[in-house]
Amino acid sequence: MNANEIVNSMETLTGHYLEELERYPLEQLKQQPGEEEWSLGQMYVHLINSALYMQLRNADTCLTSKEPVHTGEGKTDAGKAVFDLGGFPPIQIKAPASPQYTPSQPESKEQIVDGMRAVIRRMKELEPLLADANLSHTAQHPRLGALNAREWFALVEMHYRHHLLQKDRLKAYLARV
Repeated sequence: MNANEIVNSMETLTGHYLEELERYPLEQLKQQPGEEEWSLGQMYVHLINSALYMQLRNADTCLTSKEPVHTGEGKTDAGKAVFDLGGFPPIQIKAPASPQYTPSQPESKEQIVDGMRAVIRRMKELEPLLADANLSHTAQHPRLGALNAREWFALVEMHYRHHLLQKDRLKAYLARV
């Protein structure tokens, strides 16, 4: 997908996520299936924070850096696989619970709505800059390796699509409780 198609897909995905959000009161959004598992609200917070403070921040860093960043090997095998597939494989990825990785519970539904809209706004700001991006300017992803601005930008949409599976698992859990 080109950058404009990514933004269009993100608008569709965001609309879907926000439509789903309306179905649940805040109390349900905070219910966790287990001690080590995220609530639906935490998943939304994770999507927003990952997009704004990791993926789009790194895309911006790659766009504004004056010199190429030398990160060594480029993409990892996992990074190559994700970009060859055009998304993450449909498997559950578990990271150990930790204060720096586990997202906080949302304070309100408005926080989630505002955050998701902020992601779209930021993507629309960056999208026109990507055509002239220097692809040798990269920033390191902890698992995928060195990514350029276009790849960081595309990763936002891939990440949102990947979490649709988690959203469906959490919806099924909430339907049972």
